[in-house]
Amino acid sequence: MKESKLIEIRNKVETLGGVANQLIREVNNIKQLAIGTLETIKQMPDYEEAIEKLKEKAKDEEKKKVEVQAD
Repeated sequence: MKESKLIEIRNKVETLGGVANQLIREVNNIKQLAIGTLETIKQMPDYEEAIEKLKEKAKDEEKKKVEVQAD
């Protein structure tokens, strides 16, 4: 293989490595933002009540799915 082709491949691999590292940093930033948002929401009044409502809603939706599949 020609040296120029090897250099081109190396440059592409380095570019892909840089993109992968940037994506990892972005995912970590999003993770930290999500954790911070969740912890903030947990401090709000009526958090537990809202969670219970969401659980009930999820159960109802699951029942509907099962009923539709049974028909």
